Amino acid sequence: MKKLGVLTSGGDAPGMNPCVRAVVRTATSKGVEVVGIREGFDGLLRGEMSPLAARDVGGIIGQGGTVLQTARSAEFYERKGRLKGLRQLNEAGIEGLVVIGGDGSMRGANELDKLGFPVVGVPASIDNDLWGTNMSLGVDTALNTIMEAVDKLRDTASSHQRAFLVETMGRNCGYLALMAGIICGAEVILIPEQETALEEVGKAVESAYARGKTHCIILSAEGSAHDTHDVAAYLDEMEVGFRTRVTILGHVQRGGSPSGFDRLLATRMGVRAVEALVDGEHGVMVGLDGRSMSTTPLEEVIGSKREASLEYFEMARMLAR
Repeated sequence: MKKLGVLTSGGDAPGMNPCVRAVVRTATSKGVEVVGIREGFDGLLRGEMSPLAARDVGGIIGQGGTVLQTARSAEFYERKGRLKGLRQLNEAGIEGLVVIGGDGSMRGANELDKLGFPVVGVPASIDNDLWGTNMSLGVDTALNTIMEAVDKLRDTASSHQRAFLVETMGRNCGYLALMAGIICGAEVILIPEQETALEEVGKAVESAYARGKTHCIILSAEGSAHDTHDVAAYLDEMEVGFRTRVTILGHVQRGGSPSGFDRLLATRMGVRAVEALVDGEHGVMVGLDGRSMSTTPLEEVIGSKREASLEYFEMARMLAR
């Protein structure tokens, strides 16, 4: 292989930049040229490409977001669009592609590989909802962002004896809310994988007040069964002791300098992705398997669903006393 491409696609995640850096420097050390494709598959269709050398990725290891920028492409979901992308790659002399992104990006990568073009995926999704890896890029940084926010909210919650509902990202997977709830000592956690009745939430908050707690923290994934504002309105109406306040963290969870864990994970995944392509392996996604890097067929990745573990949910309920 003489030339490979790299792109970041879908939602941005802390760790994308150190992964791009690792791809570029690993490839160049093996005598392989690298082409950076801007704005994901959408940029691929427009031919937005430029060479990337070792010095071009200097200093980006600690930057959040993605220097290649990212986008979602409706056109690429159509066969005609994928053929257009394939033509752009062939005309540029690119022989393999590293796709860094979430579920939609892995689906696009798989479709391109099925057309006969070698692709290796790297999981980057703060929801940690991708099958085939213990951890995706950006998850650890997002958790630390949530933890810092909740720790600060707890200070003001205790000062005013209030219940704070904190909404995290997680439309289909409650991993962030669940893990943040455990490490932040939340009294209640609401996730898509476990439906919780409003009455049960009310009893938990009322019990916390009766036991003499000076605050109550409720972590709610955006995809949980109840709208965060509806939960707050219900608690206020039921007069559970605490007055409620709502904080929606939103896209602040996507930003920020990647943590040490995410930088190392991104680097290892970028290196492994290039090694796979150079060795002739493709149609796979690299992932963290215990302490080792492994590869999983893209067909299996997109055909399976990773959900938050309910064992952690039960542990969180036990600890919320």
